[in-house]
Amino acid sequence: MLPALVLVLAISAAAWLAGRHDIADALWIAATGAVLAVLSVEIVGSLRRGEFGLDLIAALAMAGALAFGENLAGAIVALMFTGGEALEAYAQRRAAREMTALLGRLPRTATRYEDGRLCEVPLDDLAPGDRLLVRRGEVVPVDGTVDSPSAALDQSALTGEPLPVRRAHGEPVLSGSTNAGDAFDLVATHAAADSTYAGIVRLVTAAQQSKAPMARLADRFALGFLALTLLIASAAWAFSGEAVRALAVLVIATPCPLILAVPVAIISGISRCAGRGVLVKDGGALEGLAKVRTVLLDKTGTLTGGRPRLVAVRTRNGLTPDELLRLAASLDQGSAHVVAEALVAAAQEKGLALEPPEEVREDPGAGIVGRVGGRRIALGGWDFVARQTGTGSFDAEIADWTQQPGTVAVAVTVDGELAGALMLADEVRGEAGGVLRQLRRLGVSRILLATGDETRRANAIAQGLGFDAVVSEMMPQDKTRAVVAEHANGPVMMVGDGVNDAPALAAADIGVAMGARGSAASSEAANVVILVDRLDRLTDAMRIARRSRAIALQSVYTGIGLSVLGMIAAAFGWLAPVEGALLQELIDVAVILNALRAIADPPQDAAG
Repeated sequence: MLPALVLVLAISAAAWLAGRHDIADALWIAATGAVLAVLSVEIVGSLRRGEFGLDLIAALAMAGALAFGENLAGAIVALMFTGGEALEAYAQRRAAREMTALLGRLPRTATRYEDGRLCEVPLDDLAPGDRLLVRRGEVVPVDGTVDSPSAALDQSALTGEPLPVRRAHGEPVLSGSTNAGDAFDLVATHAAADSTYAGIVRLVTAAQQSKAPMARLADRFALGFLALTLLIASAAWAFSGEAVRALAVLVIATPCPLILAVPVAIISGISRCAGRGVLVKDGGALEGLAKVRTVLLDKTGTLTGGRPRLVAVRTRNGLTPDELLRLAASLDQGSAHVVAEALVAAAQEKGLALEPPEEVREDPGAGIVGRVGGRRIALGGWDFVARQTGTGSFDAEIADWTQQPGTVAVAVTVDGELAGALMLADEVRGEAGGVLRQLRRLGVSRILLATGDETRRANAIAQGLGFDAVVSEMMPQDKTRAVVAEHANGPVMMVGDGVNDAPALAAADIGVAMGARGSAASSEAANVVILVDRLDRLTDAMRIARRSRAIALQSVYTGIGLSVLGMIAAAFGWLAPVEGALLQELIDVAVILNALRAIADPPQDAAG
């Protein structure tokens, strides 16, 4: 509507300058009437929903202007109001939290054994007891048990753990896991609707629907400001007997400083966050960032980097650490396992010359054997390597060395003899400690680590970082319950990156997704998405949000103060309605310029 209104007012200005005041008047009436009609419908709808806003003052001003023939004043109010709504609509038109990414990952069909044949059947047709085939790379469609000798599964979407796990015959498998190895058979233990992954979808949907939208900041001043406006307008009319004074009061009271300044400050803050690689989806999310008092942090991919890295090497039989790494990485070139990728990357960083492997045979999730430069190499877990050498035990010193919380050990044999071990860990981000300290400075009183890791590993990761509590061994529903429980301590922020975090992100007052490598589902469920792989962007965004909110409130208080002074002047007859409308425009310009400081004067950014 704004472009059409601007065009009409431009034509009316040209008509007035050309001496055709009748055409100008008609256009002013038409423009004001059109805006008033649309606004009236919106106000009726809001009142039916039990919502009350400052739009009512603008409607009274436009209706009064038309009633008393102050058509230019009405057109000016209509322009101010429409411009304010356009700015606010721009601030609110952000990515809708649709579940397309999450639902797109959920399988629609499954491969079921029927009378010795394989048939593709809809997911809803599956029942407990059905025997299914899960191919390499497919998402497990329902909860079940392994009906093959073994299965290698990537459960990172459910537990957040970056390392695939191996499940033996008869062991349980969760829907939503990805087959990281060869095809295996699965016996369904639940129907699709009752399985883990479908439950995550329902949790996110329910949490989003139950969270009420945040009211516009300006509307919080509505009742008091409306009462004051009507009091001054009524007093002016009663004591002077001139209705035009009451109209002038209404015109100058039109809350454009509130309607305009708030979205401008919010848009500026959102733009500033985007410049730091943080997508804030709407104005309510920006304001929420400024008010957070409790923060829950996921571990894998959030507090840590989410990918294993080589942290130490132990050798024996005269091998150097670099030579052991070179042999292991050369063989691992034949594997797509996440640990293999980490070892190859570590060798390449050191500039080691890798050889092509031969006769490679991989047991998914367990280990790999083959030849490198004529030597027979085996690497993997202790049990796997022991089977390759025919011995049941290895060097006790190396075995004890690998038993450290938060690490994964890869044993290596060369020509049937234990040559050493490689230790990998999903390390805590270098900026994590500083981020937690900054959160305290920004007013956060409670910080928790929420992870699916076992307790010992979680405590080891959190040691020395200053968490108020560590909650471990959590499934998605546990994280959601933890978020809900923390609401008693004030506004809650949840920070995560996996599908398993999506329900908790949706349940929190502010959900923040690590979107650089995180799941699409978490980004959809979150209010804020960090687009770069840096945790310190979180505190940058919070600092920007606090400053933007402070500037918005400053603009509101200044605008209201100036409007009240103008209303008093109008009540005494010192300002006509048109003069009041023009004065209100000057107030608008002042508060908007102040609001623009949210982007023109950048805050002090966090290091990095």
